[in-house]
Formats: sequence, C-alpha cells, structure tokens
Amino acid sequence: MIAEFQVLDTEDFYIEHLLDDQENIELIKSFSVPNNAIGLENYLKNQSILDEKGNNCRTYLIKDKSTNELVSYFSIKTGLITMQLHKEYFESIPAIELSNFAVNHVYRQKHPEISRIGSYSFKYFILPLVRCLSKFVGINSLYIYALPQEKLIEHYKTLGFARLPQKQEKFVQYHVKPKYDEGCIFMVQSL
Repeated sequence: MIAEFQVLDTEDFYIEHLLDDQENIELIKSFSVPNNAIGLENYLKNQSILDEKGNNCRTYLIKDKSTNELVSYFSIKTGLITMQLHKEYFESIPAIELSNFAVNHVYRQKHPEISRIGSYSFKYFILPLVRCLSKFVGINSLYIYALPQEKLIEHYKTLGFARLPQKQEKFVQYHVKPKYDEGCIFMVQSL
C-alpha cells in the first residue's frame, strides 16, 4: 500500500498505512496527546487495529523521513451526511469522515522548531488522500466531529471546515452523530 501513496510524501514526512509495517504496532504505543484529547490516544492504541481488521476504518501514520518517528495520525472512513432541507424530506450527501486526527505530543516536544504540524498533516496528507478517493467514488464533503474546545474549532475553521446553521447542526447531532462523539461539534467542508 505504501507505493500507492508515495505521491503524498513530502520532503520531510511520509505517510504509511497502520498495518503496512509490523513495527508500527510498537511505534503507536509511545503516541501521546494532552489530557483533553486522551480519547484519540486510546483509539490509536486500543481500537485502531480492530477497526482495520473489521474494515470499519483506515488509520494512517505520518512519519518523519529522517528519524521514522511518529509525527501524527489520522483515521478516515466513508460516511453520509443527512440533512433535513424541508419538513417532509432529507438530502443525503456522500462524504468521508475524518474520524480521528491527532499530533504526537512526544514528537512536538522533541522537535519544538517544527510548527503547525497538524495543519501541515491536513494539507499535505489528509486532503490529497480524500481528493484521490473522490476520483474513484462519489464524495463531495469531508466532515469531522470536533472536540468542543473553541481554540480547536477555530483551528478547524482555518483548515476549511465550517459549522452548519444551528437548526441543521441540531438535526445532525440528534440523528447522525455516533455515541462516541457525544458532546463533539459537527463540522464539514466541501471538496
């Protein structure tokens, strides 16, 4: 699978599917996030491999080319956004869910000279991969359930995500949001 996505590699970083290298299983054990996002760490360490084997989600690691350190990770899966446009009918929008996305705190601490790792990972790895997928299957949106932290929500806005109008957001929150994303804010961007 590496060869398929080498085009996404940059000068300093490369992408690798979680199960492409057995060493990745050991590597993810040292992944760390600040306390307010511990669910993202737990997912990578305790659930991602099961989701891979069950074909529920794909997890990708972004690694440093010179050191092979784990820089960040993200998980994507197909999804569907259902919106109520009129009282009597709904609109279904084909989409990809960015179900997990986090920067390795350990890597940040060891490399304080490297800034904007999350934005870089999104721009050079996540978006190109999703756009590549949209050439093979109908996808016109990318969405995320963001932790309800104003700083994080503002950051996602700089990446091109937006919140829905309040009525539509409440509809999505009530009808579509998975239990594990309870309390999170639905955000979306068109491709």
